Amino acid sequence: MAVRMKHRRHRLWIIAATVCALIVVPMARPASADPEDDGHSIEEELEIAIEEFVEAEQELDVALERQEQLQETIEQTKEAIEVLTAEVNDFAEIAYANGGLPSATAILATGSPDSAIDGLSMVSYLGADSGRRLQELVEARDSLAADEKALEDEVEAAEKAVDKKEKAKNDLQREVDEQSGPSGGDYGSAEPAPRNPDGSWPSESCSVDDPTTDGCITARMNHAFNQARAAGFDRYASCYRPTEDGGEHPRGRACDFSAQAGGFGGVAGGGDKTYGDNLAAWFVNNADTLGVMYVIWFNQFWDPANGWGPYSGGNGTPSGDHTNHVHVSMF
Repeated sequence: MAVRMKHRRHRLWIIAATVCALIVVPMARPASADPEDDGHSIEEELEIAIEEFVEAEQELDVALERQEQLQETIEQTKEAIEVLTAEVNDFAEIAYANGGLPSATAILATGSPDSAIDGLSMVSYLGADSGRRLQELVEARDSLAADEKALEDEVEAAEKAVDKKEKAKNDLQREVDEQSGPSGGDYGSAEPAPRNPDGSWPSESCSVDDPTTDGCITARMNHAFNQARAAGFDRYASCYRPTEDGGEHPRGRACDFSAQAGGFGGVAGGGDKTYGDNLAAWFVNNADTLGVMYVIWFNQFWDPANGWGPYSGGNGTPSGDHTNHVHVSMF
């Protein structure tokens, strides 16, 4: 049995393209009402969610850039503090060794009394100025540390917002995927297949001659095939297939209905695509009546529990991707 892929993590431009495509393609069933009943369709809600997700990512990028710039400023401030700390320590050592300031003898030895006075004033100034600048840098460092903590909180909040917006976007995308699928005209209701008294489906073996091959199919598959023919879907079909790993064909519980009249060809287009859409929609609409377990058509997979969604079991060929035939498996 083919495996259904629930949802991939799309790039934004892929999602946007999907949204546009889904808006154009008619729905197989009406979209569910918006939870807040604000008049938006599911597709519009998805577009809004994508926009909000992009905005949240942009806000996170801005916060991260500010964080990087602030970190550079912090590093520069730390380096300046180290330099000034060394200067102040050197001055403190000289002041301590010379009784608070360099001795008069040492100063006078440098030149005239006027020069000595200038030198004494300069030494005193350098010590006071270095200490003041150091204090300013220490205060700046503490302020930057507080800013850094606040920015960390801002980045964390922005990351959570991105995760929240992404989840909302993915949830809506999943809902769109489940509601999207081929739609078709009204081809009438099928006659119900026999059930057990309790409403369950009876177990059936591959005991009926397959009208499309030399093999066999179950009575329920044969009933669904004949009902499809009666509804006007009379193009080429092939049901029984003897070799298939884990599939329904060898058990007589599956049938492939070609979209083209002459057999399985390339990707269906035009009237052939419309025929496939109509046939897939007819089987889905009559699934409970006929006992349909799942339908595959045009890279889409349907089952009663989940509705329509992406099909990942293809291999890039029209037959593998089911773009040239509708596959139906029965309970």
